[in-house]
Amino acid sequence: MHPARRRSAAVLAALGLAGAATVTGTALAGSAQADGSLQLQYKTTDTGTDMIEPWLTVVNNGSSAVSLSTVAIRYYFTEDGHPYSFACEWAQIGCANLTGSIVAMATPTATADHYLEIDFTGGSLAAGASTGDLQLRLTRTDWGAVNQADDYSFANQSSYAANGDITLSVGGSVVSGTAPGGNPTGAPSASPSTSASSNPTGSPTSSPTSPAAPSGVMFDDFHYTGASDPNLTAHDWTVRTGAGGPGVANTWSANAVTFPADPTAQGGQVMNLAASTDGTSANTTQAEIDTTLQKFLDGTYAARVYFNDAPTTGPNGDHVNETFYAISPDNSLYSEDDFEYLPNGGWGGPAYSMYTTSWYSADAMDRVTTDTQGSLQGWHTLVATVLNGTVTYYIDGTQVFSSTGKYYPREDMTIDFNEWFIDLPITGARTWNEKVNWVYFAGGVAQSTAQVQSAVNAYYGAGTNFTDTVPAS
Repeated sequence: MHPARRRSAAVLAALGLAGAATVTGTALAGSAQADGSLQLQYKTTDTGTDMIEPWLTVVNNGSSAVSLSTVAIRYYFTEDGHPYSFACEWAQIGCANLTGSIVAMATPTATADHYLEIDFTGGSLAAGASTGDLQLRLTRTDWGAVNQADDYSFANQSSYAANGDITLSVGGSVVSGTAPGGNPTGAPSASPSTSASSNPTGSPTSSPTSPAAPSGVMFDDFHYTGASDPNLTAHDWTVRTGAGGPGVANTWSANAVTFPADPTAQGGQVMNLAASTDGTSANTTQAEIDTTLQKFLDGTYAARVYFNDAPTTGPNGDHVNETFYAISPDNSLYSEDDFEYLPNGGWGGPAYSMYTTSWYSADAMDRVTTDTQGSLQGWHTLVATVLNGTVTYYIDGTQVFSSTGKYYPREDMTIDFNEWFIDLPITGARTWNEKVNWVYFAGGVAQSTAQVQSAVNAYYGAGTNFTDTVPAS
């Protein structure tokens, strides 16, 4: 996985691109652009068999700004019996500001049985502006040869131009392009609600027309003033200050959890978890925050997290663990589902390791796990669906692991984040940071990454910083 390449607003202005999309997290009251003033253009630099490489750009020829969170793009193709994965190679507005999901079509055709949906995490597209290049890639998960000739949206097009076989929707209404078989009455929504079917890199199963309503939802975008903010406690969060492990025992500090402004985040604010040390236990602090109530079980767990491959200050080399997970107490029904990113490795493993793990027993070290290798520097959307006896883990919409059987959670859990040192292999003062943009839980449903992002966008659009309707156990 390649780190996303980014350009600052100042660099864009210097390149004459000052009119490019600004990603601010502000939801604008834009029209559906039904007059066709919002246009999608397409080209490809790869017409061969190694990959599908649609390059796209969205241009606003209208007179008012459009909220990007209402915009969705669908590129239709055939999997030809082989699962695919998605990657954003580069985007002028930053790959962190868009998501891609591969979705199985409810009614496949000879030229399309899946589509790639592109959604935006926020921001606005000013009148007369363009998003600039969105350089996207689809590859078979086994890196086998692809056949683009039978793909509905493919065109041998080396310069940007319209492509009527790729759909662009705004606020749930298609404004350009035609889907295979025609656009349905009522138009597709701005996020996929169809099933991934047999596609292991796609979306979890849900109804194509009426997605199941969650039994309860929790959303928080961490608009707090600090660890002592009374709203933090009122919203069921506890910042850890107690004793014990993991990592360097008895080093948990309330000062290690802060809530700074961040222009790269949707909504402009984050929760920051800082782990600091000089190589001695006495001068080490670690960060952890968790929900106080143990009430989360079946459903969709999601968070947008910024991982770092190096410390913000000081020398690199630590075996640091940057996490998002759900866990119950260590008892006979112990349950835990983890995302753990180790940029420098640890426990004898390689660098740039993301461990996704389902636990049965902590005492017996009885768990199933996989190591997804590759740098995760930057923003990523992590989703775990826990439903019908299966736990499935996704990173940016791509499935990376699944577990069943006795490794399915057996009791309600809390939702947690922490940043900690596995050991202290080097000396010298340094500080590691993990940022969290938002966290989301939907009870009793398995939602795709795009569905999660659509729900999150709606909260931002409504100005909702926090909601929790998940019943207590």
